[in-house]
Amino acid sequence: MRISVVTVCYNAATTVADAAQSVLGQVPHPDAPFDLEYIVVDGGSTDGTLDALAPFRDRIATLISEPDHGLYDAMNKGIKAATGDVVAILNADDVYASTDVLAHVAATFHETGAEAVYGDLHYVDADDLTQVLRRWRSGAYRPGAFRRGWMPPHPALFVTRSCYERWGLFTLSLRSAADYELMLRFIHRHGMSLAYLPETLVLMRAGGVSNASLNHHIRAHREDWKAWRMNGYHPSPLTLLAKPLRKLPQFLSRG
Repeated sequence: MRISVVTVCYNAATTVADAAQSVLGQVPHPDAPFDLEYIVVDGGSTDGTLDALAPFRDRIATLISEPDHGLYDAMNKGIKAATGDVVAILNADDVYASTDVLAHVAATFHETGAEAVYGDLHYVDADDLTQVLRRWRSGAYRPGAFRRGWMPPHPALFVTRSCYERWGLFTLSLRSAADYELMLRFIHRHGMSLAYLPETLVLMRAGGVSNASLNHHIRAHREDWKAWRMNGYHPSPLTLLAKPLRKLPQFLSRG
């Protein structure tokens, strides 16, 4: 199995080396071998991001550095460049939680035959990755779970490339919810088969566009509504309210 990991970045000189090291430091297991393809898509950084990546250059299969139309355009470029059986996206300020993540993911694909594997994610302090602020435990998927506010953490989702070929890439008409729309489209609308790996796969530095302020929360809520409408559904207010409410237990399990 070849796993393509895509990292997108723009002026991420302070964190991108951590992301790259966590990807390139993955260790195959004898019973779960995999071939790693690492792809980095840079939006034309001016802060030394490419210098931070220089020590890893000979192990980066594809490095694209050019202006783009935002985060999701860069992700689409990475997916198009990927040749792996499975594609994952790890943001420039995130890291894999251990050196065994890809081996465990590969083993789960082999054992289940699923079209996608997902796990759990921890939000951590930006300056201290050992300090957990929120614990996102995904839990097993049940049909219709999106209507109850469920979704998997996108950085901890590994999708077979054939799904992108069948159902498309990220929409560029959404600014912060294109990942939610894509998962809604793949899982809820098209019924992509899933396997839950109950492990912490990704550490995400706290922050993010959709969580930055009240205005961003309002915009994210509107974009969630648009995501449902784009897929031919008419979401109820309870569905849209359930999504942020499901985040509350993440804070209660911190520490």
